Amino acid sequence: MRRIGTLIAGGGLLLATACGGGGGGQSGGASPSKQETLSVGFVAEPANLDFTSTEGAAIPQALLVNVYEGLVKLDQDGKIVPLLAEKWEISEDRKTYTFTLRKGVTFTGGAPFTADDVAFSLNRVASDWKLKIKTQLDVIDKVEKKDDTTAVVTLKRPSNGFLYAMATRLGAMFSRTGVADLATKPVGTGPFQLGSWKRGDSIQLTANPGYWGAKPALSGVTLKYFKDATAMNNALLTGGIDVISSVQAPESLQQFADPGRFQTVEGTTNGEVVLSLNNGRPPFDDKKARQAVRHAIDHKALLDTAWAGRGQLIGTMVPPTDPWYEDRTGDYPYDVAKAKELLGGKTYTVKMRVPNLPYAVAAAQVVKSQLAQVGITADIEPLEFPARWLDVVFKQGDYDISMINHVEPRDMGIFADKSYYFHYDNPAFGKLLAEADQGTEQDQAGKLKQAAKLLSDDAAADWLFLFPNLIVAKKGVTGLPKNAIAEAFDFTGLAKQ
Repeated sequence: MRRIGTLIAGGGLLLATACGGGGGGQSGGASPSKQETLSVGFVAEPANLDFTSTEGAAIPQALLVNVYEGLVKLDQDGKIVPLLAEKWEISEDRKTYTFTLRKGVTFTGGAPFTADDVAFSLNRVASDWKLKIKTQLDVIDKVEKKDDTTAVVTLKRPSNGFLYAMATRLGAMFSRTGVADLATKPVGTGPFQLGSWKRGDSIQLTANPGYWGAKPALSGVTLKYFKDATAMNNALLTGGIDVISSVQAPESLQQFADPGRFQTVEGTTNGEVVLSLNNGRPPFDDKKARQAVRHAIDHKALLDTAWAGRGQLIGTMVPPTDPWYEDRTGDYPYDVAKAKELLGGKTYTVKMRVPNLPYAVAAAQVVKSQLAQVGITADIEPLEFPARWLDVVFKQGDYDISMINHVEPRDMGIFADKSYYFHYDNPAFGKLLAEADQGTEQDQAGKLKQAAKLLSDDAAADWLFLFPNLIVAKKGVTGLPKNAIAEAFDFTGLAKQ
């Protein structure tokens, strides 16, 4: 057997990031004894606190790594590192993973964390989870307890994606006695626990006094939710919050130009802002109509107009932080004449149902204007997010065009499920993904590049831009991440000076 997981010195990670670091790592700032708290502004409040049954990014953003932990996690560079498992071994046939668990870990309810909880949590993904992404763990054949601190996971076949999936919400560990009311009472092993939730306003997390790892520098964090970008900006300007987790009005950054009061962090994410096209009904069941949309969009002009030029153009469902990224922005250059040619003189009126989030509302106006130039009239209907958008667009598929920031890491596989709201159906695409998952690392990269190209060639959707990681905070807040490449906003590395 060959070991690839190792125990990080000091029992934790040395670098914390809002989307993958922390988890028992260095606090990087103030001492917990100072009882420092931090208030962070967000958009898109969770509908509930159960990410096993409710789609969307808001719940794992708040709870993953902070309240719920997995056996492994992603660091800021996107590498898989130990968390509740201090090490792991992989068999030569790549089908058996043996995880050695940390000792002395307990859930906030007081129950000890053991290999029984590993089996319970991973088996629940197949039996109880409602999310479509749960199929990423269908590769698991069985989960066995060797002893209290050793769990053995046997796969049906080799899988390059298994361990990475374990670093997402799918790998979160749950207490066998703590799943009765996940929507309101999360029970995890993490450095924080739920303090209170004022619906429509805020979620308060408090430090977990029984946490197994290095204690976070903060005694509490308040996640404050805003529906309006101006209100969130004003809250930072007037001292109502300490951090804007993701700037929702990039053109307003000049307000925070005083280095004596504020700091700005800019980096990248793996959030693809997808212009979703419903492949399952006219007009976008016709490949030429989808291709026409791609040629009709001037992506640079859209990014400059809707998001002040912040972000990156990508051209397909792969961000540059993934090893198989290729720049596909040249596949469909802006060409109004070509778009009209593909439409063959036909005109269409379509429903463009978008979430009522700042980036989507701003970009929708640009898309509407650009599509009108080629004969496609888009009637914009903003839908309350998350509840209405998830119901109408994601679940019912009642839309022609939509738009959403797909923030889940390495999520190209969602296009392989024809029941997913894109309703894209190309068996050749799914075959490439399967071959990539089972092959060598070289096979994986090559096949996924082919899959990304096929997705682009088919115009299964359009990719408007890669969402930037753009944070503004008060001066003196430390541990802010440059990049956000996982699902969680990790508070464990944040501190106040």
